[in-house]
This record gives sequence, structure tokens and C-alpha cells, in this order.
Amino acid sequence: MNPNLNLWLIPILPLAGAAINGFFGKKSSRQAVTTVALFFCGAAFAWALLVAARFSSLTLPYQEYFAHWIRAGAFSVDFTFYLDQLSLVMVLVVTGVGFLIHIYSVGYIWDDPGYYRFFSYLNLFMFFMLTLVLAGNYLQMFIGWEGVGLASYLLIGFWFTKDSAASAGKKAFIVNRVGDFGFLIALFLLIEHFGSLDFSQVFYAVKPMPVETAGAGLLTAIAILLMVGACGKSAQIPLYVWLPDAMEGPTPVSALIHAATMVTAGVYMVARSHAVFDRAPIAMTVVAIIGTLTAFFAATIGIAQTDIKKVLAYSTISQLGYMFMACGVGAFSAGIFHLMTHAFFKGLLFLAAGSVIHAIGGEQDMRNMGGLRSYIPWTFLTMGIATLAIAGIPPFAGFWSKDEILWKAYQVSAVYWAVGAITAFLTSFYMFRLLYMTFFGDYRGASTEAHGQHAHAQDSHASPHESPMVMLVPLIILAFLSLVGGLIGIGHRFENFLAPVLGSAEAAEAASHSTELLLMAVSVALALFGWWLAYMLYCRRPELPQRIADALGNVYQTVVHKYYIDELYAAVFVKPLIDGSTRILWQDVDRKIIDAAVNDAGDGAEHVSDELRHMQSGNIRSYAAWIAAGGAAVIAFMIWMGVRR
Repeated sequence: MNPNLNLWLIPILPLAGAAINGFFGKKSSRQAVTTVALFFCGAAFAWALLVAARFSSLTLPYQEYFAHWIRAGAFSVDFTFYLDQLSLVMVLVVTGVGFLIHIYSVGYIWDDPGYYRFFSYLNLFMFFMLTLVLAGNYLQMFIGWEGVGLASYLLIGFWFTKDSAASAGKKAFIVNRVGDFGFLIALFLLIEHFGSLDFSQVFYAVKPMPVETAGAGLLTAIAILLMVGACGKSAQIPLYVWLPDAMEGPTPVSALIHAATMVTAGVYMVARSHAVFDRAPIAMTVVAIIGTLTAFFAATIGIAQTDIKKVLAYSTISQLGYMFMACGVGAFSAGIFHLMTHAFFKGLLFLAAGSVIHAIGGEQDMRNMGGLRSYIPWTFLTMGIATLAIAGIPPFAGFWSKDEILWKAYQVSAVYWAVGAITAFLTSFYMFRLLYMTFFGDYRGASTEAHGQHAHAQDSHASPHESPMVMLVPLIILAFLSLVGGLIGIGHRFENFLAPVLGSAEAAEAASHSTELLLMAVSVALALFGWWLAYMLYCRRPELPQRIADALGNVYQTVVHKYYIDELYAAVFVKPLIDGSTRILWQDVDRKIIDAAVNDAGDGAEHVSDELRHMQSGNIRSYAAWIAAGGAAVIAFMIWMGVRR
């Protein structure tokens, strides 16, 4: 018999922190707000570690009932928590990386007047994300899914007085609603055909169903609709446009929500639903194609960006594409493996970028950086480790997970492998480009002259300065994980751990071991070539990139402007809604219906209540008349229904 793990404590603890700081933080000291935020988030991580320590003694999947929720005829949904190998990995990643980012945020956001509000939102996000990954059914998952969308909106638009931040928050919220529409339709189909949203019941019902090889059927429709939801949350083509703009939020938000946790929710949902996808080969192909194209497409944009956070944003979109490529070729465990290693090195990259921005007074344009390695050596060291990891240089974490994905992709189609390998080259190039532009050469910032003269009287913050230890310690821990985190995949240990949930991803006709080694050598060679090219262009010959850009002309401008996709969406979807007759129509609706309903609500309520109060006259004959009238109405309705039958 399973022990009671009290899984509900893991999400409830951050919720308690969010409530305390939300209600009382404004009148509390920063130290008190910090204590509450870190204690409740750290306690959730500690409880997750306790669960992990007792995991081997459990009979899986472990389910924990929390409360009755919905009853409608034969259909019912309970609020339950669900633990297996997959959800354990997700809980440890969310709480572990999340706790480190909370610690980092103390130093980064300390002087902000909305300090208490920031940590309240951050804790609230943790609650919803943990609800999502511990959900025992699709409806509960959807609650967490929508909740992280809400928390993301609040955190992206945290500096709401800044127009670009407010617009970015709205853009993220609206684009995600498009994807969520597909997710909801999928849930309706599950209810209609399986009568349940419970994972165990749905997967049990799906298991005996045949693979839909003859064409698109029910499972294909459900799987594709789920993928639509995943495209919104995990920023895949065509719903990726919100994530680069989301960099308007504070950098710890980018690290937590848009690198380590929220954007991976779509990957987790697809992997959790693998029983459906396995029987829908058309949907699997759709997932693989979208993931592969997104990985390559976003990488090409990343090579021309100059905002340090925008480079990392497009890198995130590209790496998520790798994860979907893995899921699309049936290598769900490889996708989750990359999800975990990506949380380490991409979380580190964003936090290190925040340390750079903190060091030079808020500057994000890499053209105004350079030479920072001598000023912020710890940030340089940790960001260098993360760059090696994401570039796929062995033995860093990203090498093991990315190589696993490319190998599994090759077993399905050489085309997937080829596009993935080229993307690996592009990834290495733009990440080392970022490193060289930021840390090498001469400092190009505003206080260059002061640095050259080593003025004694300058302010301690006039020149680039290293971040405080509260920010550096999380960087060092994540750097260590980025170095050794991939070793867990050696000997298929990670895949074997997830096999009871996701199954084995071995192809029916596996290629030879020598082929695997050859492909590994090619991908590493491409990564090294990308590194060398970035070194030559941005370290040895820094004048060359501008010459190349000038020579490419419109091609380069197209990439710089991100293929004008945002402009296309604005012209096709946004402008028609705010121009001409459509705008006038919505203005009339807003003024005559919505505003009128609100503004006239008081008068309307007064008139209605005045009329209704006369019904309570105290006169028995009046009451009897009302009862008779009601009875006559019921009898008339019953007679009418009988005639219709």
C-alpha cells in the first residue's frame, strides 16, 4: 500500500506565499517579503525532494484524491494529483530551477517599487505550473495551463507603465488564447467519445484502439488539436510571435517562464498524451514537421539579433522545436531529456544575461557591450559554460540530449536529422557570436573613457561591476548542472527511467553503432565550425560582419526584421479589427452595449428591485394568486411538451 505523500502541499505552498505577499507585502519590509517568497518556494522544493526520496517505494502511477469537483450525469472530474516518472522529473525541474531563480530575483529586483508584487506573481506562477504538471486529468491540467498564462501576463507586463511591456503582456495573452481554443476542442472530443478526462481512464480506453494508418480519424483529430494548444504555449510556428516580445518583462521572468518552465508545458502535454499520439501517425508527422521547421526558422532569426535577450528568446523557440521534433519521431523521452537540460543551460543563459544587464545599467544591445569578461569574470565564466552546453559541445549537458534527439530523428528520416544538424551549426554560431560581442574586444559602453583613465573618483556603479553573491550563487549552481546534467543520459539511464510511462523509443530497424558515432561526430564538427566562424567574424575580424550584411542587402534586412511575420500578422489580423467599419462597429458595441450595461446597471437594479419588492406585500391572497399563476404556467408548459411529443 502506498504511503500518503501529501502531494497537494507542493503547489499549495507557493500559493500561500503568493497570498501572503499579495495581501500584506505592500506594508511589509523587503526582508519580510523575501523571507515569505523564498520560504514557501524552498519548502515546495524540499517537499519535492522528499517525494523523490520515497519514489522507489511507490506503486505507480500514484494518485492522490484532493476534492470532489464536477458531477454531471455519468461524467465526473475530481481534483486529483498524479505522480509517475514523468511528473516527478517535471516537479523537480520546476521547483529546483524555480527556487534558484527566486533567489536570484532578490538581488535583481531589490530596488524596484513593485518588489512585493513581483514575488507574489512569481509564487503564483509556481502554484499554477505545479498544478499543471501534477494534474491527474486534462481539465485540471487546463486550469494550470490557463493559470500560467495569467501569471505570464502579469509578469511580462510587470512594468505596466511602459507601453511596450503592457503590449507584450496582452500579445502573449491573446496569442495563447488561439492555441487554447484547440486544446479546449480536444477536451470536448475526449468527453464526447471517452466520457472522461482522467488520464488513467482515457489512456486505458485508447490502448486497444488501432493505429490510424488508413487516414485521419478521431485520435488524429484529438492529437492535432492538442498540438495546436502546445504551439501556443510552447511558441511554435505559427504561434511563436509572442515569446520574443515577452522579453519586456524582468530578466528573471524570462529565465523562469520563457526558458525553464512555462514554455515547456506544451512539450510535457504532448509527452503525457503519447498514448493518443502513438496511434495517430499523421499527427506525429505534423508534430515533427512543425518542430523541425521551428527549430531551423528561429535559429536563422537569432543570427541577426542584437538585443541580448532577443537572441536568447529565438534560441528558446529553436530549442523547443528540437523537443517537438523528438516527440514527433516517437522519442518522447529524448524530448523530456532535452527539456531538463535546457532548463539548466537556458535558465543560466537568461540569468547571466540579466547579470550583464545589471552590470552596465540596463543596456541590452550587444553593440554597446564588449570587453566585459575582465569586469564581470564570474558572469563570463558561467555564461561561457552555458554557451558550450547549448552549442552541443561535449561533455556539456546540451550535447547529450541534442545528440539523442538527432540520432532518434535520423532513424525516422534523414531529412529531420539534416535540418536538425544545420540548426545545431546555427545555434553554435549565434551563441558564440553573443559571447564574443558581449565579453571580448573593447568595451563600447557609455563610460569607456572613464575605464581607460581608471578614474578614482568615479561612482562605484559608473563602470561595469559584478553582481552580488545572491545573484551569482544561482549562476554557479546552474553552471554545474549545465556541465554534468547530461551525464544522466549515458547508457540510456534517463530513457529507461521514463520507459514505464513513455515506452522505448528504439526504432524497429536500428542503424549500426558506427553510424551513430559518425552522426555524432558530424554534429559536433558542425558545432565546432559554428564556434570557429563566430570567433573569426566577431573576435578576429569584427569589421567583416557589417561588410557581409551590406553585401547581402535585402536578404539581411529580411532576417533582421524577422521575415516580417509580425507585420504580416498585423496587416491580416490586427489592422482589420481596428480600422474602418469594424472599428466603428466595435466602438458602438463598446459604448452602447458594454458601457451602457455597466453605467446603467445601478438605475436598472433600482427599478427592478422596486417592482419586485411589491411582490412581498404580506397579503396572503396576493401570495395565493402568485402561486396559482405559477402553477398554471407549469401545467401549460407540461401540456405543450406533451403535444410536441
